[in-house]
Amino acid sequence: MASAPAQQPTLTVEQARVVLSEVIQAFSVPENAARMEEARESACNDMGKMLQLVLPVATQIQQEVIKAYGFNSEGEGVLKFARLVKVYETQDPEIAAMSVKLKSLLLPPLSTPPIGSGIPTS
Repeated sequence: MASAPAQQPTLTVEQARVVLSEVIQAFSVPENAARMEEARESACNDMGKMLQLVLPVATQIQQEVIKAYGFNSEGEGVLKFARLVKVYETQDPEIAAMSVKLKSLLLPPLSTPPIGSGIPTS
């Protein structure tokens, strides 16, 4: 007989704010900041390498925080937490702002080409 699936952790908006704040703070811990910086430097702003090198480090940092709130310590827990945050983003401006901040910690700044430097048209 198969075991029942693990109960999906549920957080209130207030709890989600707290957890999101703790996740953001975890990226400021010197050890974690150094790990992220090392991964970013190794990736050299190459998006493929960012996914291979930076994303796993960022996932581990998030896992360390969210496991205390009932999310599993696998990548699936981070995905479930991200989905929960996405739902609350539309309901709570503070969560929306923290979500933007977290994304800025995970993704490199996008460089856009200067205006007028597009592909010339014939």
